[in-house]
Amino acid sequence: MLEVVNKLPTIRGYRITTISTNPVRLKAATEFILGGLKSGALKPVIDKVFPLDQIVEAHRYMEANDQFGKIVVTI
Repeated sequence: MLEVVNKLPTIRGYRITTISTNPVRLKAATEFILGGLKSGALKPVIDKVFPLDQIVEAHRYMEANDQFGKIVVTI
């Protein structure tokens, strides 16, 4: 444990819009992400899919904070 603590690991989350207000950089980042999704190199994790008529259940599921991945509502 001390070996890990001594390395001072840091975990940070970013959103493209908060780290890139430069339109050129934003375009490059968007192309990178879309290309990764298209090629299969980036795969979003979907926990559960709800139809729109179950939106209340979807919201309750989200509030329970038991999901691992994204909650999708289809319309």
